[in-house]
Amino acid sequence: MIEVDRNGEAEEVSAKKGVRKQKKLFEGIQKAKDEFASEFGYLFIEFIENYKNTTEPGFNPYLKQLEIMVNEDKHVFYVNFYDIFNWEETNSLWQAILYQYYRIEPYLRKAVEILINKYFPKEDKTSNNKNENNFDMDQDDTEILDTVDKKRKKMDNLDEDESARESLERSYALDYLVAFHSMPAIQHIREIKTERIGCLMSISGTVTRTSEVRPELLFGKFTCQECKIDVPNVEQQFRYTEPPLCQTPTCNNRTAWVLDSDHSVFTDWQRIRIQENPNEIPTGCMPRTLEVIVRQEMVEKAKPGNKCIFVGTPLVIPDINQLGIPGAGAEVSRDNRSNRTADGLAREGVTGLKALGARDLSYKISFMACTVHTENEKIGKTLGSSEYENVEEDQKAFLSLLTEDEKNELIEMSRDENIFEKLVKSISPSIFGHEIVKKGILLQLLGGVHKITPEGIKLRGDINVCIVGDPSTSKSQFLKYACVMNPRSVFTSGKSASAAGLTAAVVKDEESGDFTIEAGALMLADNGICAIDEFDKMDIPDQVAIHEAMEQQTITIAKAGIHATLNARTSILAAANPRDGRYNKKLTLRRNISMSAPIMSRFDLFFVVLDECKPDVDKMIADYIVGTHRRGDDNINPYFDTAKLQRYIRYARTFKPKITSEAAKLFAEKYRDLRQDDATGAGRSSYRITVRQLESMIRLSEAIAKAHCSNEIIPDYVNEACNLLQQSIIHVYHDDLLLDDDDEAQNDDVRQQNDDTMEVDDDGGSNQSTSRRSRRSENTISYEDFTKIRDKIISKLKIERSCGEDELIQWYLEEHENDFVSEESIEAEETKFKKVVKQLIKVIYYCSIS
Repeated sequence: MIEVDRNGEAEEVSAKKGVRKQKKLFEGIQKAKDEFASEFGYLFIEFIENYKNTTEPGFNPYLKQLEIMVNEDKHVFYVNFYDIFNWEETNSLWQAILYQYYRIEPYLRKAVEILINKYFPKEDKTSNNKNENNFDMDQDDTEILDTVDKKRKKMDNLDEDESARESLERSYALDYLVAFHSMPAIQHIREIKTERIGCLMSISGTVTRTSEVRPELLFGKFTCQECKIDVPNVEQQFRYTEPPLCQTPTCNNRTAWVLDSDHSVFTDWQRIRIQENPNEIPTGCMPRTLEVIVRQEMVEKAKPGNKCIFVGTPLVIPDINQLGIPGAGAEVSRDNRSNRTADGLAREGVTGLKALGARDLSYKISFMACTVHTENEKIGKTLGSSEYENVEEDQKAFLSLLTEDEKNELIEMSRDENIFEKLVKSISPSIFGHEIVKKGILLQLLGGVHKITPEGIKLRGDINVCIVGDPSTSKSQFLKYACVMNPRSVFTSGKSASAAGLTAAVVKDEESGDFTIEAGALMLADNGICAIDEFDKMDIPDQVAIHEAMEQQTITIAKAGIHATLNARTSILAAANPRDGRYNKKLTLRRNISMSAPIMSRFDLFFVVLDECKPDVDKMIADYIVGTHRRGDDNINPYFDTAKLQRYIRYARTFKPKITSEAAKLFAEKYRDLRQDDATGAGRSSYRITVRQLESMIRLSEAIAKAHCSNEIIPDYVNEACNLLQQSIIHVYHDDLLLDDDDEAQNDDVRQQNDDTMEVDDDGGSNQSTSRRSRRSENTISYEDFTKIRDKIISKLKIERSCGEDELIQWYLEEHENDFVSEESIEAEETKFKKVVKQLIKVIYYCSIS
């Protein structure tokens, strides 16, 4: 019935008679009820109402959670599966949830809604009956329509409060999510088979891709275009679902429906692609992937690179990609042939794969998750936050996960004065020696402290380490051990890795056609370690691609209309081989390996592992290796096993040490000394000392303070970090210089000619050659001593340009008078100084004439 007002505008009149006719029409028809699922829905209500906490008698955590949900407008209800498993009333509830989850899941959500309306009803000014919002578990649509009609009558008597009307209409359509956690077992992706479809299970995987958050229609309200009757609360079953038939007796509309989006219920959903964890992939197999669907408050909880645990149920959905392949889709057509002979009927049978029973193969398994959390996350409290300033784990939250024995063990370890040395000896115990390399790996596992400047610039706290050495020096074994110690680690090889595979790639989504970002190795190792073997085999363009990730710890992408900055907060542990197979100590590190200068400066520590022939060391190494093969683990006796070491490292990472005033002064002095040595050339190093080495020293000191579980950086930690940095700065080896006078050199040449032309007896010849070698050794000087004397002479001449040789000698001897112990040492040092002066004069003379 339509009325026209004075302005000619049409208004819809409420069809109250139609609602009454609907009710009479369906009075004799009973709605199909699932008695099995309904029974467990009521049993779930009984569990929530009667559950008592064992640690706090008389406290019901689930009723408290319902109150928090109402106050904070949350729709996710968390349930610990162990609480249902240990519930003393009955053991059938956990079995039904575990094996018939998809069947009873709607009734569990309905149970949460009933309890909220029972214990925490919303205030209704139109009625004093607070239980009017309560609905039965199996209440049908006609009863809901009748209830809503009563509420509308009461609302018409008020001042047309639209907000109250909307809340009443939506009170029966709110969709709650029951999220289970703490499942008894975590399954692998390969273990998802057809018999697990519809069952509740928990899986683990690494997130490689996430889609954007999109809206999903849960309950739609449709309006019939012919009779203008509203049909609310139409549940959507994974696709857009309209009412099959208009409920008005005089209307036979089936297709003319309009969605009333203002009074429909939408929710957020997101598609996540996960991949098998590296330790779960069988040898020689490709890693398998699985699509996970999350809803409501679970969206945006999983980031690419996170190793997450998902709780939910597997579902079978059509594979849209397979349906889109030409020739893959099945078509149904009517056979209008009039020939119905026996031969014609025989030709109508199915053939091909369908004859074998494979009707349609265009289906795949997806996972509908109700709970998403990372491995280091406790439900309700996060150990590792995704924000940059909250990267470190919260110490109290970590300790709450440990037993009393483990807590006491950590406290006892932290009080040990020699804890740092014991931790170093417990790193990679199967490798003999290499204490310096083990120190660097331990400090890399601990890491520094992330900081943010007042301008908002982020300073990295992760430590990058590069191991360079001869073949068969355990480089790859160090990388494998670091990946075992850190759960967020990725191992890759530089030769088989590309720039996109290391950073991130922009790929096209198969279903939506949109471009999405797929995480690379550095993103997958976020807050972990990315181990790159054969780093020197990487192409130069691929090395340039990780410059930003190594220093700024971000990856910027500007491709296919996508401009994004992604986090890559990872420590890089690289291993490289020398160019010529063996490390040449007479060449710089830059000339020994194929690395550019910018990428070398981004490594905090360089370790050169040499394979030198030393009989004593070779004997000990051989005994250690043979003993390991004979006795196995009995030959390896570290101070702490892997589990204890991992717990202590996680506990130590919760500390954030601060720099004291004494340590700040020492930092400046140590950096000045390193810079001075590099500038003067007294100890020519493999690469230039820059401000990045100062920042490396600060990060190493912070890691050493964490190893001691200290909140302050003391000077002893700074000295240890400086010594480690100096040991990693490989000095170029030089031969000793020969400083001969002209007369002595000429006499040596004459003697050499006489030895060649004259025959002498063996004893006399050997004595003469021995005396010449002794005189030659007296006239040699190391390259480091030569450069020190040279630089002092240059600095003196810059101040006094008219200084003579005698004055220089007198000044030099006075500077080193405390170093002399006898007159012979004074004469030897004076002779050496004179020879250095003459050598410099020769160099200046040859340079001037050339």
